[in-house]
Amino acid sequence: MVKRIIIAALLLALVGGGLVGFNLFRDQMIEQIFADLPVKPMTVETEIAAPLTWQPTRSAIGTVNANQGVDLTVEAPGILREVLFAPNTQVAAGDLLIRLDDVVQRADLEAARTQLELEQANLNRQQELQSRGVATSATLEATQAAFRAAEAQMARAEAVVDQRRVTAPFGGTIGLLRVDLGQYVQPGTIIATLQDLSIMRVDFSLPEQSLPELFIGQTLHLTSDEADMSFEGKISGIDPRVDPASRMVAVRGTVEGVEGTLTPGQFVRLRLDLPVEEGIIALPQTALISSLYGDFVYVVAERENDAETLEARQVFVTVGRRSEGMVEIREGVAEGDRIVISGQNRLSSGAPVLLSGSGDAPVQAQAAGADEVAE
Repeated sequence: MVKRIIIAALLLALVGGGLVGFNLFRDQMIEQIFADLPVKPMTVETEIAAPLTWQPTRSAIGTVNANQGVDLTVEAPGILREVLFAPNTQVAAGDLLIRLDDVVQRADLEAARTQLELEQANLNRQQELQSRGVATSATLEATQAAFRAAEAQMARAEAVVDQRRVTAPFGGTIGLLRVDLGQYVQPGTIIATLQDLSIMRVDFSLPEQSLPELFIGQTLHLTSDEADMSFEGKISGIDPRVDPASRMVAVRGTVEGVEGTLTPGQFVRLRLDLPVEEGIIALPQTALISSLYGDFVYVVAERENDAETLEARQVFVTVGRRSEGMVEIREGVAEGDRIVISGQNRLSSGAPVLLSGSGDAPVQAQAAGADEVAE
């Protein structure tokens, strides 16, 4: 019985060992066959790295406001008696817009005017008597004082009447009337808004590192998502103080000739052009591959000991700013390197490649004038 068990165990071991050996032999032969098979080159598009002219920029989000804009209100309480404007129309500086009830105030003005006329007549009479030597100097001085007091009362009455009226402080577009005719209006109640839309200002913020790059008169490029339009403006003001909480500096720009296209309160995207830089190595962003180990590109070069075969070599790079589909390469790529820009998804370092018909185009020919958003 024991002999049979030993024989069965030996047979089982021989069968198991044979299966393991066969699998090992099969795997070795498969590896050898695939190792001897020639690797099919992949076709890729490349460009030659070359120095180019780089337009660095800064981007921001700004808020549009009118160059001049106020909420109109009254200085004195009263009942609204007259509205002299139509909403959304142009008014000139000094135009009368509304008038409160001013019957009592105009009556006081008329009384002050009458008193002033009386004091003027008394002054003329006393001056004539003084010239004849009849009136005394004291009488003339008293009459002059009474005349000046009447002038002051007249000016005060005129000011009280003016407080019952609202005039346009500047020319612009007036908005909706926010009170009703006959309503009792208190001081501080907003009657309407007045906006000068001929010149618009744009307020935005930039990081404090950008402060040395800013100057008055610098060109701004603005785009509006709502209107799908672009505008140009100039920097008109730079806050000399950096916000200690956000580390941002406030900047203001002005845009002219955009009446009817930009609205106060609207947001716009801004691009600020910085001084042009020469000799920057940049590549299309499609050439850059990001991984856990860093950013890299594939450089096409001749294979060692085989000048007729081109291979792709993985090269890690240090990237910088980005602009209009281009990325600045600060380290890793030199002028004249042929870089893969398309078809690198299935590449590995050392893989043979074939160049497509666009393999000789220099990067500079495609990137000249890039001036979009810089990061």
